[in-house]
Amino acid sequence: MKIEIMEMQERKAKLLLTETNPTLANALRRVMIADVPKLAIENVEFHLGTIGDESGTKEFKSATPLFDEMIAHRLGLVPIPTDLDVFNLREQCEACGGEGCPSCTVIYSLNKRGPCTVYSGDLHPVGEVELRVVDDLIPLVKLADDQAILIYAIAELGTAQRHAKWQATSGVGYKYYPNIMIDQDLCDKCDDCIEICPMNILERKKNELIVTDVEACKLCKSCTEVCKKDAIKIEALENKLILRYETDGSLTSEAVLKKSLEILQEKFGGFVEMVQGIE
Repeated sequence: MKIEIMEMQERKAKLLLTETNPTLANALRRVMIADVPKLAIENVEFHLGTIGDESGTKEFKSATPLFDEMIAHRLGLVPIPTDLDVFNLREQCEACGGEGCPSCTVIYSLNKRGPCTVYSGDLHPVGEVELRVVDDLIPLVKLADDQAILIYAIAELGTAQRHAKWQATSGVGYKYYPNIMIDQDLCDKCDDCIEICPMNILERKKNELIVTDVEACKLCKSCTEVCKKDAIKIEALENKLILRYETDGSLTSEAVLKKSLEILQEKFGGFVEMVQGIE
């Protein structure tokens, strides 16, 4: 399988896969969804009792309109920047044996007093400024005038096989590369195909019917259905596919691609060893 980068932005990418088939493309898609690790908040400790203000003259109830479990769930879904070269899976961490250390966990604190809306940007990493959350404006909970929240949260590496909060990508999908063939001699210039095309990729130029953007074709074949002369033929190339995906910002699109290919190589290598062991 050959991979050509058609578009590579911070949070989304489009790849052209050639000399391949849907099976391999789907393997890459599944790895991107389920096997690429990222940081997410797993444990949350809530302060109980009252919380004083900075001057010590007013006390707030340590309470919110939501159950603690709901807030913890929302915190787990907040994207956290992840460096896969620095952090290890907690259960595989040799430095602490899974107890929790800077090599496998990140601690965040959140201290807010009402009335206000608590946002994801109110989460502050303890001692790691570069690990501030990716999006600051994700609403978590609203606090009344006498309410406050004080928590400590621990983030660790995981994969979406364990929980969806560790899924770094979304909208991962692929399609066959379209091959559009137009016979200009058969075309009667009715232009019905131009009007019906949902992607507006057909137009007439210098008295010829042309395709302005082949890759935008959805393979719906609406144009072939209205063409009375069979001047247009469309086929899907099964050995050439377009794969698109987005990330939540915890990892860059490039990092997701590199890690996915690394995981695929490990999986295929392990499979080969299993087969050789049978022999």
